[in-house]
Amino acid sequence: MPENENHSSALSTPLVYDYIVTGAGCAGLSFVIHLIKSGQLADKKVLIVDKDAKQKNDRTWCFWEKEEGLFQSIVFKEWKQLFFHSPSFSQQLNIEPYTYKLIRGIDFYKYCLAQIAKHTNITLLQAPVENIFSTEKETGIIAGGKKIVGHYIFNSIIFSKPSLQKGDIWMLQHFKGWFIHTNDPVFDAQSATLMDFKTNQSSGTTFFYVLPFSPTNALIEYTLFSDNVLGDDVYEQALQDYVAALPGIKSYQVEEKEFGVIPMTNFSFTPTQNNIINLGTAGGQTKGSSGYTFQFIQKHSAALVANLEKLGHPFLQTSSSKRFHFYDSVLLNVLQKKYLSGSQIFTHLFKKNKATALFKFLDNETTLAEDISILKSLPSLPFIKAAIRHLKGG
Repeated sequence: MPENENHSSALSTPLVYDYIVTGAGCAGLSFVIHLIKSGQLADKKVLIVDKDAKQKNDRTWCFWEKEEGLFQSIVFKEWKQLFFHSPSFSQQLNIEPYTYKLIRGIDFYKYCLAQIAKHTNITLLQAPVENIFSTEKETGIIAGGKKIVGHYIFNSIIFSKPSLQKGDIWMLQHFKGWFIHTNDPVFDAQSATLMDFKTNQSSGTTFFYVLPFSPTNALIEYTLFSDNVLGDDVYEQALQDYVAALPGIKSYQVEEKEFGVIPMTNFSFTPTQNNIINLGTAGGQTKGSSGYTFQFIQKHSAALVANLEKLGHPFLQTSSSKRFHFYDSVLLNVLQKKYLSGSQIFTHLFKKNKATALFKFLDNETTLAEDISILKSLPSLPFIKAAIRHLKGG
């Protein structure tokens, strides 16, 4: 992410901005794009700081939505048919009116940076962010050894693992993916596998998903929920074994690889600290029980920008999602204590509920009555034990 040529003197004194955005990943750039689309940026000086140039295809984001969203133009592939598989249950899922979508990291970065380049009041700075601070007197950052101040900081950087308290759970969702090309047409490009639990579960909740882009190209992702990441050779061997077992594949080439780690936690991230507003995972926008983040970032960004437009500040009312945080905490307790396996939990959910109801539930958009209907489909005893343990701070 090179420094904007129109602002080559951006680090000359005084270094004062209206908004400083620390971290130019999904959360930081999404917030800026929402700002741009609102038309409220004309009189604001904005600085975006990240240590990376954002010129690599370093990740993908998957999500579901009913209509075309803000980033529809860069959706790389979308599917209206999904499959779920476990040892005891397999089914094609009816997800209408939802569509499952994938955006590639490189497409997202290029799109956002191209939009940003049209605005001379937005400065891009490639530098490590060493510290952020906000007191009654001053709000700012230390980046590349220099002090830069602003009115608000919108931060998506987690500088260190938070200090967990009693009752906090910190698990990891870690995954490695292969983008493969097969010599023969073997994939149905209109159908994707959301979860395939028909694999070894000894390392924790483990599943594959298969996202075909064409009859000969697909992303195969090996995903685990556990306390620790694995050695690279373990991911590689699991992917090799899974692809070898897929029907029709005689030979293939691995064209790209991706790897990622997402915290699965019930830790309550601090949404604001004086004039610092936290975004993305740092702002609690990662769903603790699933790891899905993209759509939560979009809703959060839209709410922040709406407040800036209407009230002149970005501070939001206390979220109404406390009950969803409780549900996530209970499920994480079940997984951590192994009261039930992840395979068993998701099998119960998809076998006894419509996929559309589960998508709504995982989006934190269901009513209490709808929640009860879904929760009733799960074995009661393990979840009651986990709920009691959570409420006792265990």
